[in-house]
Amino acid sequence: MKFSRRTKLSAAIVGAASLALIATGCSTSGGSGSSASGTTLTYWASNQSGTTTAADVKILTPILAHFTKETGIKVNLQVIGWGDLQNNINNAVSSGSGPDVTNIGNTWAPYLAATKAFVPFTGAAATAIGGTSRFIPTALATGGLQNQAPTSVPYIGLTYGLFYNKAMFSAAGLTAPTTWEEMVSDAQKLTKGGVYGMGLEGGSYTENIHFAFITAEQQGGSWYDASGKPTFTTNANVQGVLRYLNLMQDDKVVNKSNAEYSAGTEAMADFAKGKVAMVVNQNNGSSTLKADGMSSSAYGVAAIPTIAGGKDIDSGIQGINLAIFKNSKNQAAALKFVKFMTSSYAQTAIGLPYATIPVVKGVAPTFSTDKAFESTFTKIYDTQSAPYPLVASEGAFEQNVGTALNGLFATVATGGKVTAADVKAALTTAQNKTLASEATQ
Repeated sequence: MKFSRRTKLSAAIVGAASLALIATGCSTSGGSGSSASGTTLTYWASNQSGTTTAADVKILTPILAHFTKETGIKVNLQVIGWGDLQNNINNAVSSGSGPDVTNIGNTWAPYLAATKAFVPFTGAAATAIGGTSRFIPTALATGGLQNQAPTSVPYIGLTYGLFYNKAMFSAAGLTAPTTWEEMVSDAQKLTKGGVYGMGLEGGSYTENIHFAFITAEQQGGSWYDASGKPTFTTNANVQGVLRYLNLMQDDKVVNKSNAEYSAGTEAMADFAKGKVAMVVNQNNGSSTLKADGMSSSAYGVAAIPTIAGGKDIDSGIQGINLAIFKNSKNQAAALKFVKFMTSSYAQTAIGLPYATIPVVKGVAPTFSTDKAFESTFTKIYDTQSAPYPLVASEGAFEQNVGTALNGLFATVATGGKVTAADVKAALTTAQNKTLASEATQ
């Protein structure tokens, strides 16, 4: 799901070399060949309900009870908010003391893989979870570092899409846009009478980096080259970012107040209240809209359109992965648990309450009662999405580029003009910061 990550990932990367020493000294008792029945696992789950951790406990308890009945393995469930989860994982990696299994934001996977603190899903470990070939390939690609065995596997699948107000579009004689140019034109027609065509979270570095990734990919850009070297300042990246900023700056379809939106929910609240005609969000945004009192029949969804002739990448691969700590003394039980939580039963059970797209092949989606909604997001996830950079500095990349965009939006909102040269300068600074973080690994 969409989550707020306040921790600086670059700080987590600094101790990668020393963390690797801790990992190699971890006990592997209770490995995949030992008996698991009677074991008690500790599982750190993320707060996926979007409300209280108690809501997650209520959702997960019957699912985990089914696992215990099936395997004899008990689960000590600890649901942790996104503001704390990454800190807790980093501390567990550095201290060598943590849970057996944890949820991770899938964009954390590359830097966590670099610590060597997690079990790679290869050989016997891969066999124990039913093989890695059963996962959606694009989802599995988020599991760690490029060309290395994954150290996490997909659990919850999410993707971005374009939500649009059906009544507003119908009144203006419009249909869902199929190109970026159509989207901008539609948004300009709908920006009137105090209503804006588009809502954004311009003060959220996580939302900004996700949008920058998408628009740069559509331009044919890449944030790293094949050798893993940062290439933030290419013309394609610059133009992709500028196109995003121009929704507020030149196109004038975004209220300048959106430059201060950072909670990840404010633009959706505006959409639910009819203050904006379109908003970009992940598929579980439907839960937010329901909580805000907006009926699912009031909005339609489509892929985020690309520029005419652009690359058809409409989202990053969003979602949550499962990882097993290498120092777990209950690895056999942990592997059974990962297999279970990615089984057809568990994927179906979490589908509606967590609005998650299945991450394994052959599982019918259950994340919405609206089949058109399901079909649109499943297609985007399966065929129109790309993984974020699979490099150890991915966390630093996200924070540095996303924060740079925060500043650029602030400039636009206060009456300044942002040019391509300004974008390139900001991305140069972000790249230098990311290179500096790599040098400390």
